[in-house]
Amino acid sequence: MRGPHNIWRLIRTGATLERTGAMNIVLDAMDAPMPLRVVAKGLCWPFQWLGFKGDTSMPPATRALTALGPAYIKLGQVLSTRPDVVGDELAIQLRVLQDKLPPFSLGVARQMVEEELDINVDDIFSSFSEPVAAASIAQVHRATLHDTSEEVAVKVLRPNIERAFRKDIDAFYFAAKMVEVLSPASRRLKPLDVIEHFEDTVKGELDLRLESSAASEFAANTQDDPGFQLPKVKWSLSGKTIMTLGWAEGVNSGDNDTIDAAGHDRQVLSERVLTLFLQHALRDGLFHADMHQGNLKIAPNGDIIAYDFGIMGRIDPFTRRVYAEILFGFIRRDYRRVAEVHFEAGYVPADRDIDEFAQALRAVGEPIFGMDATQISMGRLLSYLFEVTERFGMETRTELILLQRTMVVVEGVARSMNPQINIWSVAQPVVQDYIKESIGPKALVTDLVKTARVLARFGPLLPQMAEDALIQAKTPQEAAKPTKLYMPLVWMALGGALVFGGLVLGYMI
Repeated sequence: MRGPHNIWRLIRTGATLERTGAMNIVLDAMDAPMPLRVVAKGLCWPFQWLGFKGDTSMPPATRALTALGPAYIKLGQVLSTRPDVVGDELAIQLRVLQDKLPPFSLGVARQMVEEELDINVDDIFSSFSEPVAAASIAQVHRATLHDTSEEVAVKVLRPNIERAFRKDIDAFYFAAKMVEVLSPASRRLKPLDVIEHFEDTVKGELDLRLESSAASEFAANTQDDPGFQLPKVKWSLSGKTIMTLGWAEGVNSGDNDTIDAAGHDRQVLSERVLTLFLQHALRDGLFHADMHQGNLKIAPNGDIIAYDFGIMGRIDPFTRRVYAEILFGFIRRDYRRVAEVHFEAGYVPADRDIDEFAQALRAVGEPIFGMDATQISMGRLLSYLFEVTERFGMETRTELILLQRTMVVVEGVARSMNPQINIWSVAQPVVQDYIKESIGPKALVTDLVKTARVLARFGPLLPQMAEDALIQAKTPQEAAKPTKLYMPLVWMALGGALVFGGLVLGYMI
């Protein structure tokens, strides 16, 4: 499907970018060479009258994407997490992208609920409101359960949204391939990989069962976190196109006047939102990757309520440990250790000079630590760090880019509540606690036990593996190479020792 038939879609897209003034911004962000600029402008300028005008009150990039529709709005949101691809300036514009579209009718929403859940809306809900929020992929209705009188939020996907997205994603792939062909220099930005990441993100959001699952997992991880709430998923009233959760009653986290009027301490709230994010990222490896003010409320009792789980971030245990050690090294201003961690993790090629790298890291950290404590930004630090590591050959790691972007957003929420917050003083105990749990002696023993348990599962296979090795070694060719006979046996013996040692440790612990 990724063929010439997409040219018309791309012409319409280019015409809209040209008409709204966004074309030059996009080409600059891509660092496009002159041949690509000439082709793009030459194809789009004569047809700009075909482009959508958009909302003239918006900045050019957000104006163009909003005019082009849901898939482009969502693409803009994803690209806002990738300043390494679109540049810092455009990423900032895209972060404020208005994810709002006209709602579809209440009658269509009710019909979709009935078809998906095989129910009669009036039998289940005593009330079902007009849309209270409408975004690029879905809209939300406030409803009341008939049996319990509980207030709930019912999220409904837009009709035919999956089909519409697939058409546009098809065009995105075609465009990315054209960019790679016309601009070999742009291959370092991996445009096809970016679109593939976008497609994976959208797939998750187009199946609300996956979002419900993410919300449920997030709730299980955070159920004991003080001062934090999540609306509960109503599984019996959720499906692929419908998601029902408890209603989040509270004050918008960006409304300081109302927060003050309710008697909440904004300093406490600002520190809590930052602490919670770091705990979720480091302790659990699953974090809310869209923690802007519109997705956070302050409950009447002062708890922070998070909702909208369409974009979640994951970090594997190894990367969490590396990330924590890097942060802790910067907190202690131990740049040599930060450099060593990058080399140990394989992030920076081994043939690079570690002393030069440590010196470059000092150039990142010292200016930031020279600032007033209330101006220090962990998000800015990570942004500068990625610039340096890229110069030393580190490949882009999408999960860390998403983490850095979310860190910037969370810092913004915290500072909006308390401009004097000291980011490092709040972060330091969280990072230290994680390091004690994940890198110390206790963590070493835990890792050994886990390894032994994995090896133990292969215990029944060891005799057959030894027999196969002996039979294979009887061939004339293998008999002349005794190393190939003994090495499997050596590894089997080592594995058996580890299994035995791990089981003993398991019983001791």
